[in-house]
Amino acid sequence: MKIIVDTSIIIAVLLNEKNKDNIITITTGTDLFAPSSLHWEVGNAFSAMFKRNRITLEESREALKYYQEIPLRYLDIDLAVSLEIANNHSIYAYDAYFIAACKELNCPLISLDSSLLAIAEKEGINKIEV
Repeated sequence: MKIIVDTSIIIAVLLNEKNKDNIITITTGTDLFAPSSLHWEVGNAFSAMFKRNRITLEESREALKYYQEIPLRYLDIDLAVSLEIANNHSIYAYDAYFIAACKELNCPLISLDSSLLAIAEKEGINKIEV
């Protein structure tokens, strides 16, 4: 089964958040996909955590080692499709990329972001809640 994973899922796994074990159980044996923008979103999430003193640079480096071990396949997303989704739902393009990826592969989205899951549902995309 193919699944689109969003940034919230990756960060939860990398930082050993409370949902990590459940996420791993749900995704084991599946094919994981994400927009290629995921790399930059992970970096942005870590930089935001630096500002809040939630993570150190060394901790982020360690997390990135684990990130590279996650068997993800990256997708180039149609920007025009993503912008239409962003416009229709008044969301950022970065969020729309995940919805566009689901539409492109006709597969569900797993996320910890309830707002993104609600938009996925409006778009007729199956969602996997953790």
